[in-house]
Amino acid sequence: MKALVLIGGFGTRLRPLTYSIPKQLVPIAGKAMLYHVLDLLPDDVEEVALATGYRSDDVARYVREHPARWPMRTVAESEPLGTGGGMKNAGAGMSDPFFLLNSDVIASADLAAMRARQVAHGGIGTMALAEVDDPRPYGVAALADDDRITHFVEKPEPKDAPSRWINAGLAVWRRSVLDRIPAGRPVSFEREVVPGLLAEGLYGYRLAGFWDDAGTPERLLRSQRLLFDAGRAGGTVALPAGAEGAGPVASIGPVDATGARFGRYVTLGSGVSIAPGAVVDDSVVMDGARIGPRARVVGSIVGPGARIAADAELRGQVVAADADVPAR
Repeated sequence: MKALVLIGGFGTRLRPLTYSIPKQLVPIAGKAMLYHVLDLLPDDVEEVALATGYRSDDVARYVREHPARWPMRTVAESEPLGTGGGMKNAGAGMSDPFFLLNSDVIASADLAAMRARQVAHGGIGTMALAEVDDPRPYGVAALADDDRITHFVEKPEPKDAPSRWINAGLAVWRRSVLDRIPAGRPVSFEREVVPGLLAEGLYGYRLAGFWDDAGTPERLLRSQRLLFDAGRAGGTVALPAGAEGAGPVASIGPVDATGARFGRYVTLGSGVSIAPGAVVDDSVVMDGARIGPRARVVGSIVGPGARIAADAELRGQVVAADADVPAR
């Protein structure tokens, strides 16, 4: 069994941070977002192919320096190819069936159980579905009594949405779906390919646990809270030496935070320095960032190497790598 992970998009909703960092490498709950997605894979997966686009060299370097428990290979695209084009470009040698994962999905899904459902019904694929209040930004499925998908529409208007069960970005597909994707051009798998597969038996697998799409600053921090609450944080989960506060705080490497105070749900990268009297709450502070005395960082994402001046206040902000944030 192999897995194909889609790492596309420019991370526009996380700019200016993502001008220099792929969003999948932003750490939440103690490790890169990508690795929380990979954690969903069963142990018997033999290989993971990463279909990369924007800043593909950064992703390739990161996975070399941070080995996972499966062999991983990156397959870069020379131009944006969409979801289907990325699958086609990186799909050589896939198993039958294979896992397909979006790289910004944070979930508590049991992918082994989803695979077992695929084997049991023997159709073309099984798509994980999450129930949401507003299905407009997603692909939406209509389901029969046996959870066979009878209709699928991408990003519908409210009046056209057949349900509130949306494509959760996790699936098991027969290898033959790769043959249905046109080569040599951008392809939306959801719009151009999936509707034509329904007659071959596409089934939904309804997720019962948590699910989120970590593509915006608000949802990224919400995903971090979900992971902490589920006990799925990486790194060292403890208040840094000499610091005070509630936590949880996950540190990816050595940090200096003597005299700082922490609220809940914080990730600190390696080499972070937080001065006495500073407060950090519900935030991500990436490698090498420096936060000055009495500064307050709340609900924010601070890029690597950024410098937050003494007495500065950040609330709901995304700070670029190596940026200087002055005092208020």
